[in-house]
Amino acid sequence: MKGRYWALAVITLVYAMNIADRFVLSTLIEPIKAEFQLSDASVGFLTGVALAIFYTAAGLPLGALADRVNRRNMIMWALSIWSLFTAACGMAQNFWQLLLARIGVGVGEAGGTPPSHSILADYFRPSERIVAMSVFALGIAIGSGIGGIGGGLLAERFGWRHGLIVFAFASIPVLLLLLTVREPQRGASDVAATAAKAPGIGETIAFIRSQRALVHVIAGATIATFSGMGLVWWTPAFLARSHGFSVGEAGFEVGMMSGVGGAAALVAATLVTFKLARMAPKWQCHFLAWVTLLITIPGVLAHSVSDKNMALWLLWLFIPFTNVYVGPMLALLQNLVRPDMRGVTVAVVLFTANIANLAIAPQLIGIASDLIAPHIADPAQSLRIALAFAGLTGIWAALHFWMAIKSLPGDLARAGTL
Repeated sequence: MKGRYWALAVITLVYAMNIADRFVLSTLIEPIKAEFQLSDASVGFLTGVALAIFYTAAGLPLGALADRVNRRNMIMWALSIWSLFTAACGMAQNFWQLLLARIGVGVGEAGGTPPSHSILADYFRPSERIVAMSVFALGIAIGSGIGGIGGGLLAERFGWRHGLIVFAFASIPVLLLLLTVREPQRGASDVAATAAKAPGIGETIAFIRSQRALVHVIAGATIATFSGMGLVWWTPAFLARSHGFSVGEAGFEVGMMSGVGGAAALVAATLVTFKLARMAPKWQCHFLAWVTLLITIPGVLAHSVSDKNMALWLLWLFIPFTNVYVGPMLALLQNLVRPDMRGVTVAVVLFTANIANLAIAPQLIGIASDLIAPHIADPAQSLRIALAFAGLTGIWAALHFWMAIKSLPGDLARAGTL
């Protein structure tokens, strides 16, 4: 389809802005915590739960809207909203103002991803989606790198408030680029015909529940997000407390791992997906399971060892690979439902993944850190212990990806993509 690679590039850039606006706040945890005198549990609520509650609450209705309206325009509105509220975060004068601004960011970001996935699925055929979605996943690496490195450097030079405001205004050129993306016809790249009227949320949820492989893929992705990104959110604070890094140094290290290392890992994974796309779908599940399982080992060890250099090396074996599963997972997701159900389906996986990633992981790790602190000799090391135990959930995620294999052929046939 004409213009599909340009659309993929622009939509990937939008996704990078989404991740950068989200990631920059995790980089700025320590100065925000110091200014507002917050506990780790309060920081977890501010950086995660506040975003997640409204992100997920708005996600399903906005996902349904993405199945009905012009998706390019919907992405533009979403980008505008979350950027405005990111600027508001930088102008907040107390905890409650910052909390309300984070809620606004969550609502805006909830409207960006479902239409993005839906557009890409209509630009690329089922056999091509694993590659397209792997390229789209580069937005995570690009955004987290920009958010970590840029956020840390801006905070050290100008303060955390100015860092957030700069990131908000960076969305303006991206909005202009979106004007060049054409809205494709729904179902244009699918074998099965698309219904004239999109099904309701209830009908789509019922279909998802009937697809056993899809349920396991969503469960695996949700838990992998907890074990991967949940740890990454707290890693800048971990480096500052356990190894004496400044905000700028911690942001630079994590930004390089997520950005440069993550991009390299995703490019390598995309090359692998070219081969996976020509193989039976079960190999996508094997790939997801093994990647998730193998990165669990350095993830746990990185937050367990006391040597700074060893911790950094182990983090380089963990953080760059935390999002490698995203492309193949999204491709499976799009192929396991009908074209007219994709917006809601993406909203469902975003609902579960973001509850795990933004609500449960930051909050649970923060609470665990606060509870552990009074019972150890060095309370500053409580975060290290909480992160090490949280990383073990990667094993659980891998099991779900393997369990999806049994039901995969029948589910693909019912979705009309086999």
